[in-house]
Amino acid sequence: MMSRGIVAALLFVLSGTCAAQAEPHFESDVRGIFKKHCFHCHGEEEHPEGGLDLRLVRWMLTGGDSGAAIIAGQPADSLLYQRLESHEMPPDESKQISPAELAVVKQWIAAGAKTARPEPTTLGDEYLITAEERAHWSFQPIQRPAVPAVQHAEDVANPIDAFLLTKLEQHGHRFSPQATPEKLVRRLTLDLHGLSPETKLVAEFQASGGEADWSKLVDKLLASSHYGERWGRHWLDVAGYADSEGYSDIDAERPHAWRYRDYVIRAFNDNKPFDRFIAEQLAGDELITSPLNDLSPDDVELLSATGFLRMAPDGTGGAVDDVNMARNDTIADTVHIVSSSLMAMTLSCAQCHDHRYDPISHADYFRFRAIFEPALDWQKWKRPNQRLVSLNTEADRKAAAKIEAEAKLIDAAVAEKRAEFIQATFDEQLAKVPAELHELARAAHAAAAAKRTTEQKAIFQKYPHLNVTAGSLYLYNRKAADELKKMGEEAAKVRAAKPKQQYVRALTEVPGQVPTTRLFYRGDYAQPKQELQPAGLTVVRESAGLAEIPAQSSHLPTTGRRLALAEYLTDAKHPLTARAIVNRVWMHHFGVGLVTTPNDFGVLGELPTHPELLDWLAAEFIESGWDMKHLHRLILSSNAWRQQVRNNPALQELDPDNHWYGGARLRRLEAEVIRDSLLAISGELNPQQFGPPVPVMPDTVGRIVVGKENLNAGRPGAVIDMQGEDLRRSIYVQVRRSRPLSLMETFDQPTMSPNCDQRRPSTNATQSLLMLNSEQLIHRSRKIATRLIQERPDDQQQQLELAWRLIYCRPMAAAELADAQAFIQQLVESLASQPAYQPQGDKPAAKSAEEEALAVLCQVLLSSNEFLYVQ
Repeated sequence: MMSRGIVAALLFVLSGTCAAQAEPHFESDVRGIFKKHCFHCHGEEEHPEGGLDLRLVRWMLTGGDSGAAIIAGQPADSLLYQRLESHEMPPDESKQISPAELAVVKQWIAAGAKTARPEPTTLGDEYLITAEERAHWSFQPIQRPAVPAVQHAEDVANPIDAFLLTKLEQHGHRFSPQATPEKLVRRLTLDLHGLSPETKLVAEFQASGGEADWSKLVDKLLASSHYGERWGRHWLDVAGYADSEGYSDIDAERPHAWRYRDYVIRAFNDNKPFDRFIAEQLAGDELITSPLNDLSPDDVELLSATGFLRMAPDGTGGAVDDVNMARNDTIADTVHIVSSSLMAMTLSCAQCHDHRYDPISHADYFRFRAIFEPALDWQKWKRPNQRLVSLNTEADRKAAAKIEAEAKLIDAAVAEKRAEFIQATFDEQLAKVPAELHELARAAHAAAAAKRTTEQKAIFQKYPHLNVTAGSLYLYNRKAADELKKMGEEAAKVRAAKPKQQYVRALTEVPGQVPTTRLFYRGDYAQPKQELQPAGLTVVRESAGLAEIPAQSSHLPTTGRRLALAEYLTDAKHPLTARAIVNRVWMHHFGVGLVTTPNDFGVLGELPTHPELLDWLAAEFIESGWDMKHLHRLILSSNAWRQQVRNNPALQELDPDNHWYGGARLRRLEAEVIRDSLLAISGELNPQQFGPPVPVMPDTVGRIVVGKENLNAGRPGAVIDMQGEDLRRSIYVQVRRSRPLSLMETFDQPTMSPNCDQRRPSTNATQSLLMLNSEQLIHRSRKIATRLIQERPDDQQQQLELAWRLIYCRPMAAAELADAQAFIQQLVESLASQPAYQPQGDKPAAKSAEEEALAVLCQVLLSSNEFLYVQ
């Protein structure tokens, strides 16, 4: 079955906005086909091949070197149609025209090769954007539509419900009933925190469950620091966050990238207005007020924010085959991250030629790239370590200088004392040498080793005990050597008090250093063409009437281009940014976006399932001051979000993909949520926030696990005790591009290449095998069993009931209790026959059969769909 995106693209190509017309026109029906297959050679080049330019119909009628390309009304006699039909053109087999597209071309020529309107007299070098292309939904201004009236007003908690219910009612359906309180609390906590809820949270809401109590619960969870950890992870996906450079197999570590991760978490927890969040990430360095060598704490945060533009793979810190290509690849990936995350457009498709589907020219791409080039100048490139900004302040440097002066006093005393000890020891050894050699020996000892004469060297070879040095002093006088060592340690201790050198991985411009941006012919940096000025997308400028991005700011020492871009993207007239952001938020709450292709609002992307709702949410988001938590409250207070999982066969037949939102969507937990929930349920979760990442390492069989390898242990697999650091939330675990954590990779943790626009969960046998055999899961299951026994001692039924509430967040049924007890009894009997579970003489059994049976039951529960999916 073809996806809705492909169907939408074919509809656009075959019929465009004029599908209802009785006869085809060039602009709406045929131009898209030629743009996709032919413009590459017959429209984009300065000199079209064969002298034939297919961008205007009158040029086709005139023709090129071979004569007229088309004869109106006569497709069989039209040279262009003949070449397409025979597959002589396009010459590239992978770009051959499809039968359906060929039929449209034939029909258009047969109907007279008509245009929808008079064609321009000339095109020159300008990129032609047709009225049909400008009319695409995503380029239209964001307008707040009226909230529709519905038949069942009692189903409407807020405007979101009205927009969704309208479509359901059109087909004779309503929302599904509300989910049970237990399922709602679990769904809400997983949505906002990425953790299984505490049992008391479920119990508290069960006891009340009113609308006001629901709002209080939502507010309580939004106020928790866990909220930023959960929603920060979503943003880090689209930002391409990684703790390593990628690009090559070396995959060097990024020891300071974590400051950007912490910035993102804090921004979400502080509910930073999203327009400000965007501005700081694009241009935090242009917002700071303190100097780079004496940054205030607020400005450190602003510089940390620019880590957004330093997340792309960057291999320029090491050896690469083509350093210029590596530099330009980093810039290209940065442009992709920015455009896909903030504009939901596939801008990268125009890197080598005009976009084949969307109205984005090759020049548009390089105009957009020009915004970043003053900071990412490929010809005056800075390697990753050259872009680090020290966080030490002037006060830190003064303190360090004072401490260093103290340490140097000790160093001087050490040097003086060392000289005394060496001289005294030398004099003792000199007494063992004939007196007539003393003068020569003293001269040799006083001379530097490299400057000794042949005669001086000879005496030291004959009497090696005379060669008393700082390195050999301990051989003669252990007490003196120990005294010097102690003094040296004192100096080291003094120096250890210096403020530690810290850095931030940032993007900055050099004032006055503004490179010239040129279009790269076919994307090849070795073929620069015309100079270009910074700009946004032409189609957006034409449709929204936004002011252009200036090449140089009048009030900043830097160009200010990135700050201007931030203002441009968050202008209420910009049609893409707010829509892209609210669509992503919707996707994370409902499992799919209102536009199910969150990084592609273009022709090949899906059409919005509810365009009016998307615009209403975007307008509401802007008018709320880009308030993210306000957007959460709206969605979470809707009846649509609180529905039970859809179980309506009639509705499912009409709407198999649940695009009408007639019930909740069953969703698999994400990789990080699985790991973090396991830690929370077992009671092991370390709540420590922020700071350098928890390292990962290969275990003895090559799986990547959390841990720090002890390379000095002399045996593979030896680890250093992490002191609980390994039990922190997954967002703090190192994201090493070449070392994805095995547990999370199995559950579809994305690879950042360069970013992740949308997670795509899979279902495969490897996941089940991991849940059955993973040492980590077995360990977690035993920890949970220990917790159950500690919290409900000597009462098996209470232990089982607690297990159900911890893992499933609901009470267990009577039948489940009977089955669980029978399972444990059978397993205890089986285990009891094994030596490890039997007492050895006076010694008690090494293991408890009852506790191990309970642990196995916990593993079964954790491996079940009820735990791994959210309802």
